[in-house]
Amino acid sequence: MNKTKLRLGPLPKAEVVKLTISVSAELKTTLDRYAELHSREYEQAVDAVALIPHMLHAFMARDREFKRVVAKASSDVRSKAGGPLSPSRAAHES
Repeated sequence: MNKTKLRLGPLPKAEVVKLTISVSAELKTTLDRYAELHSREYEQAVDAVALIPHMLHAFMARDREFKRVVAKASSDVRSKAGGPLSPSRAAHES
């Protein structure tokens, strides 16, 4: 069998929280096709519902702007909570 290189690799096990979403009929059809191809590629039956969380995770992990904003917010929280000093704050406090 000729293996394809799907962007979404084998699915890891993870703790889950249930969400309910609505998608268009066209998107559902596309997700079902992807799930079918994924099942053949990794020789493990999977449906679209199981793939969606992994697709969302992969999408957000590759979103540079999202990661930049999250890192900045995290950095701001640490500095407000007395975390590592920024160079200007360290100079001011010494």
